[in-house]
Amino acid sequence: MEKKTFKDFHNDLSWSTRIYTLLVVLTVVLSYVFDAWSGNWALTIVAALAAILFVETFAIYFKKHPKIWRSIRIILILILLMLLLIGATGCEHAKPITESSVTVKENLKGRPLKNKMHLSDTVQFVISVKEDVKIKDYFKFIDEQIAAYDSLVPYDLTEHLLINANPKVIDSLAATDYYTRIDRGEFVYDQRELVLLRKGDRLLVPAKNWATRLIAEQNQRSIDVNIPEFTLRILENGKEVDRFSVRVGQDKEKYLETSGRIDDLRTRTGKGVIFKIKKDPTYMNPVDGHVYKRTKRDDGRYTKLPQIPFLHTEIDGHRWGQLIHPTTNSRTLGKAYSNGCIGTGEGDAWRIYYHAPVGTEINIRYDLQGINEDGDTMILKDVYSEIL
Repeated sequence: MEKKTFKDFHNDLSWSTRIYTLLVVLTVVLSYVFDAWSGNWALTIVAALAAILFVETFAIYFKKHPKIWRSIRIILILILLMLLLIGATGCEHAKPITESSVTVKENLKGRPLKNKMHLSDTVQFVISVKEDVKIKDYFKFIDEQIAAYDSLVPYDLTEHLLINANPKVIDSLAATDYYTRIDRGEFVYDQRELVLLRKGDRLLVPAKNWATRLIAEQNQRSIDVNIPEFTLRILENGKEVDRFSVRVGQDKEKYLETSGRIDDLRTRTGKGVIFKIKKDPTYMNPVDGHVYKRTKRDDGRYTKLPQIPFLHTEIDGHRWGQLIHPTTNSRTLGKAYSNGCIGTGEGDAWRIYYHAPVGTEINIRYDLQGINEDGDTMILKDVYSEIL
């Protein structure tokens, strides 16, 4: 066989081969520039074009066998169509964000990007809500989205990451608070039946660079509770980013049916982590073991108990059953009223939940010197006769 130079080889290439080469290079460059590698469509197109290009380069050896070459080209075209179909099916619900969208700015909610970036550098996909989602179906819906998109992004997509990229969802959840609704003149008997997401609403799936920042912020967060101050703080890298009024355990002992003994009801101090989260918790009175389905509100009216996650804490290696959970009686906040748990407002419980995934560090302390929202030092009342 006659030995050919690279120039001869290049001259023998068809225009289709050169076009395929250009398309491959262009797809690779654009996918890199717009951070689109997590979308299967980019890899699918590159793989298909590369396969065609690979065989196209050998076209010059099939000049004596045009029928064979035509058969190979037909097979390659079928493979290309199949790969494109697979890629399209895998991303059928994924809609790339466009320049005209303002949702990014709205969802960042006061957290501007440190560097100027193209919108497509920030958002990977846009999820369009296809039907109304009620509170009772919310976690199922979010789990379905995580399952659908986790394999399409170059990081572990979690519920906390997705929702923190969409803070308006947290605002909507917090707005389901019974007392917030009452202040608006609306009585809600069953919070689970409230519609949280409307058909046509959109959720943003962050691209790698935005997700990396959200993950870094999340990893720097911790919970700080000062018992006599009746305050739970969210800290980020040691700096307060949010605070909530809470209730704490009573300064007495009582027999609890759930433990089968007389227990000290004071909230225990120490350091630990959130080790478990119950998304659809059971409301049980530890004193008599009674499971409640309804609750009497501060205004004397009865409602069904809301579905809001409970955070289970492990303090100094012990799991005392000391939870962070909402109370349905907001007038008890700022008091030593519970059976040992840290009680929060309903709306606040949602915000705390999305600040604190499993593994979040927590410090429960008893300091009689506190700092108010204006940054001034204050001396607090000693609510416990003795610290646990």
